[in-house]
Amino acid sequence: MKKSTKILLIVSIACVFSGLALFAAAMTMIHWDLSELSNVRFETNTYDVTQSFDDLLINAKTDDISFILSDDKSCTVVCYEQENMKHTVKVKDNTLEISVNDTREWYEHIGIFMFDSPKTTIYLPKERYASLLIDSATGNIVIPKDLTFNSIDISGSTGSVRCDASSEGLTKIRLSTGDIKVSCVSSGEMDLTTSTGKIFMESVSSEGSITIGVSTGRTILTDVSCKSLEHKSSTGDISLKDVFSSELLHIKTSTGDVVFDGCDAGEIFVKTSTGDVTGSLLSEKVFITDTSTGDINVPKTVRGGKCEITTSTGDIRIRITDTQ
Repeated sequence: MKKSTKILLIVSIACVFSGLALFAAAMTMIHWDLSELSNVRFETNTYDVTQSFDDLLINAKTDDISFILSDDKSCTVVCYEQENMKHTVKVKDNTLEISVNDTREWYEHIGIFMFDSPKTTIYLPKERYASLLIDSATGNIVIPKDLTFNSIDISGSTGSVRCDASSEGLTKIRLSTGDIKVSCVSSGEMDLTTSTGKIFMESVSSEGSITIGVSTGRTILTDVSCKSLEHKSSTGDISLKDVFSSELLHIKTSTGDVVFDGCDAGEIFVKTSTGDVTGSLLSEKVFITDTSTGDINVPKTVRGGKCEITTSTGDIRIRITDTQ
C-alpha cells in the first residue's frame, strides 16, 4: 500500500472517531434526551366552549383524537399542539368546528425532527349528538361507547380508528392505511373501508346493510347481525363467527381464505380466486359449488336458501351445525 494511501486512511479513521466523540459529548450534555434535538416545540392549551351545539366537525392534520364525557357538563377542548400550529375552536351554525391553523414559514417545514405527536382531547357535555364528521391526515381516533350520534363519518390517510359509539343512521369510516375496530355498537348502516389494514367488528347490530372493503389486510367479524353484508378484498383472509344476515351475505376476495363459524343468512354468495372456503352454517342450504383445483365437501341438502361458492384454487368444506 502506498504511503499516501495509508495517510489518507489514518486521517479518515481519525475524523470518524472525532465525529463520534463530538456526538457522544453533545448527547451527554442533553442527557441523551433525543427530544432535545427536535426543532418542534409543543405546548398544552385549553379552549373553553360556552355555546351549545349538536354537530361536530373536525379537520386535523396529525392529531391523535379522543373524546371523553365531561364530568361537570361543560365542553372543553384540550390540545397538545405545536407552537406554530395551534387549533381554532369555535361554534358556527350549531356546529363545533375544530381545525388547525398552520402559521409555519416555508423554511420551518425543512429538516424537522419531531419525537412527539399532537393530541386533541374533546370533553363533551352530553351523550347524544346529531353528526360527527372527522377528516384526519395522520393520527389515531378513539370514540367511546358513552356517545351516540345520528351519523358518523370519518376519513383518514394514515392512522387507526376505534369506534365504540352507536349511530342511528350511517357509520362510515374510510382509511388509506390503518386498522378499523368497531365493537359493542348498533347502527342503521355501516360502511368500513381500508386499503392497507385490518378490520375488526365485534358485537355489532345493524338494521340495514354492512359494507366492508379491504385491499390488503384481514377481516375478523364476531357476533354481527344485519340485514345484508357485503365484503370485498384483494389480499387477506376473512373470519366470520356468529354472523347473521337476514337477507344476503356476499363475500368476494382475490387471495384469502373464508372461514365460517356458526353463521347464517337468507342467501350466501362466496367467490375467491386463491383460498379455501370452510366452516359451519346453522341452517340447510341449496349448495352450488365450483372449484378448479380443490376438493368439495358440502351437505347434500335440498332445502333452504341458495349458497353459491366458487373458488379457482382452493377447497370447499362446509357443514351444517345441529342447533336442535
